[in-house]
Amino acid sequence: MTAPTSDDLKTASQTAVLSGLNPRTVKILLAQATVVDLEPGDALFRQGEDAAAFFIVIQGWIKLYRITPAGDEAVLHVLTKGESFAEAVAFAGGRYPATASAATDSRVVLIPAHHVMSCIREMPDIAIAMIASTSQHLHRLVQRVEQLSAQSGLQRVAEFLASLCPSMDGSCTISLPYDKSLIAGRLGLKPESLSRVFAKLRLVGVDVRASDVVVSEVAQLRSLVASDRIRARSAFHDRHLKDRRLASAPADLPSA
Repeated sequence: MTAPTSDDLKTASQTAVLSGLNPRTVKILLAQATVVDLEPGDALFRQGEDAAAFFIVIQGWIKLYRITPAGDEAVLHVLTKGESFAEAVAFAGGRYPATASAATDSRVVLIPAHHVMSCIREMPDIAIAMIASTSQHLHRLVQRVEQLSAQSGLQRVAEFLASLCPSMDGSCTISLPYDKSLIAGRLGLKPESLSRVFAKLRLVGVDVRASDVVVSEVAQLRSLVASDRIRARSAFHDRHLKDRRLASAPADLPSA
């Protein structure tokens, strides 16, 4: 670990969890920050370890995942530049609920948990900012659960690719940000299912060539995502209402 550069500190100060704090507070909070450079597969921390810091991604992609009882990886989130994680355990104590490892070459700022607690005692607005950030993380997890429950694999992949396109229309070539196995895990798919979805997307002008993706018409891809999202949300809403009706329905009375 090394001392952060001025560019590292600038990126860290602009992340959502710190952006609402005054510059003096941010400077004090980052005073004990260090930086670690990671290669793909390197772990920042492992599930069950004592929480010792919270983190801000400066460069690259970081994978958060849990190990299931069957020994498989369940990908919770993939984070990139300007995103923070592990805030809650940094000021609430406890153990990391997941493992964080580098999906690509990455650079991450670490802020020690004991320093966070010391700063919170002097500046309670830091705790408020961290609670707000934790709430945003929870909201994203809820969205992910809804996506996995309501959308088909085709819909999830189309939305993921559309999010990488730099424009709203025209054609473009994008690079997949990390390997396809991680993309599949993030989208709740098996790698072979992801390959089949890529093949289906050729019908709307999406051609996957190794790690590059050629989108012949971005508007058409976005239109597919938008129309499918509406249908998926409607189906999810209908199922939710049906479940509620079943749960509230009176049980049949036993016959005399």
